Amino acid sequence: MTLRAQGFLGATGWRGTRSGVSTMLRRVGAVQLDTISVLARSQELVAYARLGPMPREQIEQAYWHSSSPSAFEYWAHAACVLPVEQWPYFAFRRRAFRARGSRWHQSHREVCEKVLARIHAEGPLTATQLGGAKRGGPWWDWSDVKIAAEWLLDTGEVICARRTGWRRVYDLPERVLPGELLAADPADLECVSYLAGVAARALGVVTHSDLVVYHRLAILTSERGQHTRLVADAAQAAGLVPVTIAADGSGGAAGRATAAWADPAALAQAAAGGRHRVTLLSPFDSLVWDRKRTQRMFGFEHSLEAYVPKAKRVHGYYTMPLLAGGRLVGRVDPARDGRTLVARKVSLERAAAAEPMAQALREAAAWVGCDDVRLEQIEPPGHARRLAAALAQA
Repeated sequence: MTLRAQGFLGATGWRGTRSGVSTMLRRVGAVQLDTISVLARSQELVAYARLGPMPREQIEQAYWHSSSPSAFEYWAHAACVLPVEQWPYFAFRRRAFRARGSRWHQSHREVCEKVLARIHAEGPLTATQLGGAKRGGPWWDWSDVKIAAEWLLDTGEVICARRTGWRRVYDLPERVLPGELLAADPADLECVSYLAGVAARALGVVTHSDLVVYHRLAILTSERGQHTRLVADAAQAAGLVPVTIAADGSGGAAGRATAAWADPAALAQAAAGGRHRVTLLSPFDSLVWDRKRTQRMFGFEHSLEAYVPKAKRVHGYYTMPLLAGGRLVGRVDPARDGRTLVARKVSLERAAAAEPMAQALREAAAWVGCDDVRLEQIEPPGHARRLAAALAQA
């Protein structure tokens, strides 16, 4: 159910179409952004995993360069590209930021007013065009102008519906959004109910924790918010169906059952068959960004070790899980050396994962313009010969 909800099954009709990326974005509800680019940026990898090796520039254009914006960037699971129709339903978060008065940095109202005045007068601007993103120190040492622009983004006084050269372009919501979205002002519970529905449709079936984690709906875990009632109310308002999930994840009688909710459409399609692509996943893919759910569903431990000291990494800097046969059956830490994709460390859950890993490495290499693949460390070492032979034939 989750693979279908996430767009890995039933996506054949999207592939090769101009609207495929937009359809995929609406299916998953949010695509996480990240600054790291090893094979490609994460938002490109998410589309690649579902739609196949389409041109990378086509993916970026689908997110950012439509004449009529269909997406915007905001804080959901993390910094995410979101379908533009979700704008009204993040009003609860914009209100929460305003009530708190600050986020990572303390902004100054006079600087905010100057930034707003310039965007109003000059049109869409990046932080660089506004006067610079940094003071000159580390990347987190933001200038007052950058702090102001980000605060205005947090509170909804500006919007980012486009990036250029990986820089956010700040604009006024009234210049970007259709009138009906701009005028909408749903209450907090309506916002949370809507986003609970988005999470359920994106995952097929969700527990209490899943509903909270997908869009970081901390309001549902607040004691003051009486979270048990709020979650149930949000699920009911979203039209979700109560279900139970066994401790082994099978939905059968074994183990201790967990209360959950399912998307009615996912239940209706639960028996539908289909095969998904064999593919590598971004570490930030919404299929795996909830580590506990990934462990629960696939029996697969996934974590990003890019920010872990090198000596303490287990699987590598930018570990990409391998999806094959409905399971996560391996992982690889890739790099590029000229026109060679380097598999710095490959971990296989079973020997039979060698062939799909070889297929996935060859396809990913061709997609990013590499014409060779080099294997380095293989775990367990006993699978190295089989993987090398499979790669030679792929």
